[in-house]
Amino acid sequence: MKAKGRTNEAETSLDDDVAIISAESENSAFASLSTSLAEIRKLTGVIGYILRSNTMAIIDLNEGDRIVENAILSSQMHDSSIEMAELFNMGEVESVLVEGKTIKVLCMNVGENKISVFMEKSATHAGIIKRILL
Repeated sequence: MKAKGRTNEAETSLDDDVAIISAESENSAFASLSTSLAEIRKLTGVIGYILRSNTMAIIDLNEGDRIVENAILSSQMHDSSIEMAELFNMGEVESVLVEGKTIKVLCMNVGENKISVFMEKSATHAGIIKRILL
């Protein structure tokens, strides 16, 4: 599947429930986080992740039919957490964990990159935070 858009956008592909949107410029922090998240993805209980910067994004989720819904959820969680932190004078948000009935989502900002890790409710998120920050 090819995406139309800006001239610096290379290609959007969907293959085995992984969508990658890349740009011509390279971001070493993004590449490093991508490698870490690929390893985290292999952990028991991790359903998938979304990693995005201003110019690139990687989506790796089990539920290919819900990619758009999960991407919107991820974006709203990041935006809402920043708004709430400002409203209550909490300072900068490092991570946010939202737990639902069966899954939970860990959202983090690392520099200009935004990360959302989707996992089963029983999965441990503390170890995931440590792995991302290494």
